[in-house]
Amino acid sequence: MTIRASRIAALLSTAGILAAAVPAGAETVKLTILGVGDAYNFAEEDGRGGFARLNAVAKAERAANPNTLYVFDGDMLSPSLLSGFDKGQNTIDLTNLVPFDIAVPGNHEFDFGPENFIEKMKASDYPWAAINITNADGSPIEGLGGVMVKEVAGLKVALIPVAQDTSPEVSSTGDLKFLPTVDTAIAAAKQAREDGADIVVGVVQTDMTNDRALIASHAFDVIMSGDDHSYATAYDGVTAYVETSIDGQFLSPIDLTVEIGQDGDGNRTIDWVPAFRFIDTAMVEPDPESQAMVDAFTAKLDESLNVEIGATETMLDSRRNVIRAEESAMGNVIADAIRAATGADIGFTNGGGIRGDRTYDPGTVLTRRDVLTELPFGNVTVVTELPGSQILAALENGVSQVEKGAGRFPHVSGMSFAFDASAEAGARVSEVMVGDAPLDPDKVYSVATNDYMLGGGDGYAALGGGKVIVNAGNGNLMANDVIDHIVAAGGVKVGVEGRIRTLGAN
Repeated sequence: MTIRASRIAALLSTAGILAAAVPAGAETVKLTILGVGDAYNFAEEDGRGGFARLNAVAKAERAANPNTLYVFDGDMLSPSLLSGFDKGQNTIDLTNLVPFDIAVPGNHEFDFGPENFIEKMKASDYPWAAINITNADGSPIEGLGGVMVKEVAGLKVALIPVAQDTSPEVSSTGDLKFLPTVDTAIAAAKQAREDGADIVVGVVQTDMTNDRALIASHAFDVIMSGDDHSYATAYDGVTAYVETSIDGQFLSPIDLTVEIGQDGDGNRTIDWVPAFRFIDTAMVEPDPESQAMVDAFTAKLDESLNVEIGATETMLDSRRNVIRAEESAMGNVIADAIRAATGADIGFTNGGGIRGDRTYDPGTVLTRRDVLTELPFGNVTVVTELPGSQILAALENGVSQVEKGAGRFPHVSGMSFAFDASAEAGARVSEVMVGDAPLDPDKVYSVATNDYMLGGGDGYAALGGGKVIVNAGNGNLMANDVIDHIVAAGGVKVGVEGRIRTLGAN
């Protein structure tokens, strides 16, 4: 691994200052914690991230300090281009090269159902754990661990693994039960402290709102968190925190200089000071063994995915902040494609299922790879019949969390609507039109959507209960419908047309 010499010098200087602050006679341990999460894509992007660089960092950290804990805080099996074919096995193969000390399942571990997660868990050369996931009857899931206590250089380090309790809303978790993220985590952390843990580390897959609640509890010494796809560090004098970025692009190992001593009564005391390090993986040499596996996966994909399907005449935008908040030409072409493939009255899809997070300039020639990158979940196009009242309820759900950037934001075909994000959730939608006529709450319409939404994913319970015309077993792969639609149309000609209008303050 190559890191700029100036960074190394700065780290050594920091370590020297910390060492000087430790009183003579105390036992001092340096504990390093490296966390990563939201690692979907096996290859680098623009020379940064990917498993070859991630594995290189993990190997280097363990070589530099045997007192290193390497933790995964959720989301690897999906979504990615390759996971659409192997349901995430590529990420298991790559992480098995440099195993984690503990891995917490994120919501995307269940995108292909709980059976696939259990299969991939069994194929892992490291333990998976989550204290707040059980079977429907409350019994433990075979192979899924709980709180883990690691003995590290005389320290008892408790790892508290906690999953996101909203997973049933945003993934295909079947009948698994998810207990409250924050309450369960805090209770377990306090119990671990009572049981004699010297250092308590939360390994959590949850959003920043929950992260702040966990930090404020002061039940943890360290929190390594995923889910938000961002990089952040914080320390309030009690709890050190890292939000672990996406695809291993930016990493922040925490070095705890831990002083093990005694108080005046001879009781064991633990004091520590954190030092955050920043690693831009663009400056890291890929691990050769991992890179060889990455190259093999790349070759496997290239042959079939680089086939051109047509040019776009308009600018397509699938950036996360756009696709989850407003009308987008990318959302329009996908909704149009599933509607055209089925002949339904309405096409309806969710922004969270569109994952390319990029723009395509007019004139860009699209490939199969582009479509499968945008739609990596392997969802199937389905058709149901619903009254207009339920379609309105579905639209209300779609815009109910727009201010949070939630993936449920709807993209539509064959209809249009307006919404006011400043209004109370559940009363935001107005001016709904199907074709040239106002939505009739009593009329039954045929709706093309994806199997995830039909099953209630992203809170779309309103799409259930109708007469299913095309179920998941008989539907086409959604990405194939989009590819065929673009080919048949001779490219992409649709733009932003006013299908979704924003009223008031957003």
